[in-house]
Amino acid sequence: MKNNKNLNLIPVLLMTLLLSIAAAGQAQDADGSEPSEFNAVQIQTGQRLKVEGTVLEKRPAGLTLLCPGGVTYNVAITGDTKIEERKKNPFRGAKTYFEEDLLQGLQVEVEGTGDSKGNLVAREIKMRHDDLELARTMNTRVAPVEDDLEETQVRLEESEQNARRLSGQVLEVSEVSNSARNEARKAQESADRAMAAANGARTLAQEGVNATNERISALDDYRVKSTVVVLFDAGSANLSDEAKSDLAALAGELDNEKGYLVEVAGFTSSDGSADYNRRLSQMRADSVIRHMAETFGIPIRRFITPMGYGENQPVADNQTRMGRQQNRRVEVRTLVSKGLTQSGTEAVVAGGPEE
Repeated sequence: MKNNKNLNLIPVLLMTLLLSIAAAGQAQDADGSEPSEFNAVQIQTGQRLKVEGTVLEKRPAGLTLLCPGGVTYNVAITGDTKIEERKKNPFRGAKTYFEEDLLQGLQVEVEGTGDSKGNLVAREIKMRHDDLELARTMNTRVAPVEDDLEETQVRLEESEQNARRLSGQVLEVSEVSNSARNEARKAQESADRAMAAANGARTLAQEGVNATNERISALDDYRVKSTVVVLFDAGSANLSDEAKSDLAALAGELDNEKGYLVEVAGFTSSDGSADYNRRLSQMRADSVIRHMAETFGIPIRRFITPMGYGENQPVADNQTRMGRQQNRRVEVRTLVSKGLTQSGTEAVVAGGPEE
C-alpha cells in the first residue's frame, strides 16, 4: 500500500517540476533576460514527424513537449490543428478538444511537419481523456506561482533540487508508458496480420470450391479433340489401307485418354437414290466402328450411336468428280470431357482413291 501511495504522488511531483521550470522562464522574462528554450530539437523544414510526450510549457499558439530521453520539441499550433481524443472504443466518434485543454503535464501525441524556424507545426494533437482529467486534477493541486520575483526565485531553487531527485523517476515513468503503448501497438498489428491471413485462406478455399464445382459441371460437356475423315470408293463401304492407317493413328491417341467418346457419321455423294445413299452411308459408319472395335479394342460403350446422313451435308460440289469423291466419306471425331482435360483440338484428314 505504501508503494502505491508513492506511485500516486509521482504525477503530482512531475507537475510541480514542470510548473516550476515554466515559472523560471517567466521570471527571466520579468528581469529582461532571454526566455528559456529548453534546448528544443530543431526540425528540418518539411520533415514529417510523429512524437509522444508530456506538455512541458504552454504558450499562445504553441507548447513545449518533453519526450522520452529528455528530448524537447517546440510545437506550433495553428487554426488547422486538430485536437481530439485518442479513443479506445472503435464504435464511437472521438471527442474534440480545444487549445485551452492542452495543460502542463498532459500526455499527448503530436503529428506534424517542420517549419523554417525549427518548430513542429502540429497537424493533429491527440490525448486520452483519462490523461486530461489527471492533468486537470494536478493543475488544481499545484499552487500558482507568485508574481513576486524573490518568492519565485526561492521556489525555483527548491524545484531545481526536486528536479535532480526526480529526473530519473520522470524519465523512467515516461519510458514505461511508451513501452506499454508500443507493446499494445505490436499486439494489434499481430492480430491484424492474423486476420488478413485468415481472410486469405478463406478466399483460397472458396476459389478451390468454385473450381471444383466448375469441373464437376463440365464433366458432361465435351469438346472435339481430334477429327479423322476417311474416304470411300463409289458404292463401297470397304476401308482402304490409307483409311485404316489413319484410324490406327486416331486409336493410338486414345490409349491414355480418359472420359472420351467417339462420334462416327457417314456420308455419300449424290449418285443414286436418296434411300440407297442413306443405307450406304450407315454401312460406311458401321464399317468404321467395327474396324476400330475389333482391331484396336475400343469398347462399344465409347461410340456414340452412328448416323448415316446419305447425300445430305456435302462438303464439295457433287457436279464434279473430285467433289463427289470428297463427299463419299465418314467423319470420325474423338470427344473429351472438359472436366477431365484441357488439351487442344487436333485434326487429321485422310485421303482416298479417286475414281
